[in-house]
Amino acid sequence: MKRLGVGTRPRLTVRARLTALYALLVGASTGVLLLLSLWLLDRNFDRTLPDALAGEALGDVALQYALAFAGVLLLAAVIGWAVAGRMLAPLKRITGTARRVSDESLAERIPVGGADDELRELGQTLNSMLDRLEASFESQQRFVANASHELRSPLTVIRTEAEVALANPDPDLAELRGMAEGVVEASRRTEALLAGLLILARSQPDRLRSRPVELADAVGSAIDDAAQDAVREGVRLGARLGPAQVEGDPALLERVAANLIENGVRYNRPGGFVEVSTRRGVASAELRVENSGPPVDARAAARLTEPFERLGREADGRGAGLGLSIVSAVSRAHGGSMSIEPRPEGGLIVSVSLPTERADHEEPAARGAHAPGSRRALESPA
Repeated sequence: MKRLGVGTRPRLTVRARLTALYALLVGASTGVLLLLSLWLLDRNFDRTLPDALAGEALGDVALQYALAFAGVLLLAAVIGWAVAGRMLAPLKRITGTARRVSDESLAERIPVGGADDELRELGQTLNSMLDRLEASFESQQRFVANASHELRSPLTVIRTEAEVALANPDPDLAELRGMAEGVVEASRRTEALLAGLLILARSQPDRLRSRPVELADAVGSAIDDAAQDAVREGVRLGARLGPAQVEGDPALLERVAANLIENGVRYNRPGGFVEVSTRRGVASAELRVENSGPPVDARAAARLTEPFERLGREADGRGAGLGLSIVSAVSRAHGGSMSIEPRPEGGLIVSVSLPTERADHEEPAARGAHAPGSRRALESPA
């Protein structure tokens, strides 16, 4: 590290540099005018006065000009220092606010006033940045608190089961088996939660492994995976998958489809349905999942994108409460969006819109059961 020695030149502030620049400009313009005036007087004295008197008069005038020049430079420096200080006062307020801001005092804002100029615009821009940072920190704190709570629940179950088993000096096989089943179920919940957190961490634009993806194929794979759950829950699973090629991460896009379909099956009712469709628009592709189920309040539905938000829907304790959070994060990472609309009859309509960056490519036909216009339904027993 370079150390400051005795001969190190002190740091020149912006105010001092602006003052020096102002004085230099005023001094240069004044000096040019004085020299031009002195040259004109010299020519006039040569024509009107004897040489001795002309030289003496020109010397007197030059001395007065030199004193005037020094006075102008001094006055320019004083005025420049005052003007620079006034102009830089908003920057001092901005700097002071920036020094006071920390992760514990993000409510601090820069006082914005005065003329509508670049400094006012800078202050407003920084205040907007602080608003976003404060919202981000609050969201992060809520997320960490919720994640800690969700992780604590299965760990508490594991510890309780182990302590109960250890408290019995002579446990029977049924008790040990019950303890093992409880531990396995709690471990599965923890594993599901950690998997969801890892997907959320991957859902950043700079971490995507993008390539052309046929959305219908990704959705078809997710439907195949959810077929048995749909039959077990007594939910009819149908699909109308049209070709819709997008640019994105295949694994994350398949996870989006899987989460929407799993949520539709899980938060449903016996004899209900889940309808999945894909289509391509002018500049975007859409994945739409509509499912029956219990009524959801329109104002509360928007909260479903928050991590661990279930709106009181427990679904037998399955899931980590990250499904729609992952869908929303992956959609934004791909430059798309997600919308949630409650159905009047109960259930939800969730739509994911993704940009089609390669609109000049020929649309590939969906394969097998996912061809355009085909209807695929998996019926559960009556």
